[in-house]
Amino acid sequence: MYFVTAMVSSLVLSMPFFHQPGVKLSFIDTLFTAVSALSVTGLTVVNTAETFNQYGVLVLTIIIQIGGIGLMTLGTFIYVVIGRNIGLSARRLMMIDQNRHQLSGLVRILQFVFICTLLIESVGAVLLTLRLYFAGYVDSFKHAFYYGTFHSISAFTNAGFDIFGNSLYNFQHDYFIQTVIIILLVLGAIGFPVLIETWEYVKRRDRKFRFSLFTKITTTTFIILLLIGTLGVFLLENNNFLADKSWHEKLSYSFFNSVTARNGGFSTMDIAQFTAPTQFLLSTMMVIGASPSSVGGGIRTTTFAIVLLTILAYAKGNTEVRAFHRRIHQDDVMKSFVVFSSAMLLVVSSVICLDAFEAQRHSLNSVIFEVSSAFGTTGLSMGITSNLGTDSKILLIILMFIGRIGLLSVLLFFRREKKAKIRYPEERVIIG
Repeated sequence: MYFVTAMVSSLVLSMPFFHQPGVKLSFIDTLFTAVSALSVTGLTVVNTAETFNQYGVLVLTIIIQIGGIGLMTLGTFIYVVIGRNIGLSARRLMMIDQNRHQLSGLVRILQFVFICTLLIESVGAVLLTLRLYFAGYVDSFKHAFYYGTFHSISAFTNAGFDIFGNSLYNFQHDYFIQTVIIILLVLGAIGFPVLIETWEYVKRRDRKFRFSLFTKITTTTFIILLLIGTLGVFLLENNNFLADKSWHEKLSYSFFNSVTARNGGFSTMDIAQFTAPTQFLLSTMMVIGASPSSVGGGIRTTTFAIVLLTILAYAKGNTEVRAFHRRIHQDDVMKSFVVFSSAMLLVVSSVICLDAFEAQRHSLNSVIFEVSSAFGTTGLSMGITSNLGTDSKILLIILMFIGRIGLLSVLLFFRREKKAKIRYPEERVIIG
């Protein structure tokens, strides 16, 4: 379904009617842009503002919105509006699309996702529009609304596309706009199940309300990673890029880059100005990505957390993996290691291939960064995307596609349950 949508989106974006005068796009560049928008990645081989006119930007916005909330969420809402019943097969697709374990309550959840998305994006659009207009960044309220709405949608869906032409470079000292963008990025990446439970908690006003283990793990991991990223950027760049900056500029650059590396894709400075250790730190953050059932990609926060918890449990001699006074199901532990291992194999293989395709025209750091950004559907780049060859672009398209759908969903697509007819004798193998 995502593949068909990507091809249709590519066909629409290739129409000259949506381009600026004199602009011609190759098929691979159009496909790359369409997949990047649908996977809400934000990697671009062309300058969005210089390539697409206002109608093209509108089409791009629609594709980003579809990719952000998910095809099944959009389809469910349309079915509900027109009064159609949703069958079992459709519900199973919803379950896979939203990384859920059970069919019950799916329609209600997807309705909440759709309404919640529109509400948050609307508030973000209003705030950005008013700031852009009254701060004098644009010459009319119409333009302020145009820029404000697009970037609110792009931020909440964690797409990272911009139509300013240089991401958020013009707002590196505007902390109001940065704060709005950060809040939108976090709300989009934290995961819809977390937003649903938070809403239930606020609505009930019941202090005995028990958050699920999923919400506790993903929120805790999300916050810890944000703090590690902020502290890491600050310490690694304090005597480098941040050396001549004031204390609030150091905090701003450190925190914003920590947030945007989790799936945002926006930038307030040139990432290439960072040192290699910082770039590698941000690459790691991008591979980890956002939370499950969110608009982000990567291996997801819960996968990373369970892998670490399993290692700690084994080191302590525990036979069970525990968190917040709960025992984590063995199937979830297995899935976490399968996803983590598969992701490492995929990322390493992609780095080797991309470096080979480019015949070492780009540094290994920039190649690792580009691969991590594509797989994590982040969109940050060190400026090499537009200079890549066709083979490299196809590789990144595949990575963005897998990153959006999720590695587990891809593996489940090929999985076929088989009951063993023969049970072989067990034998130990030397490990490590």
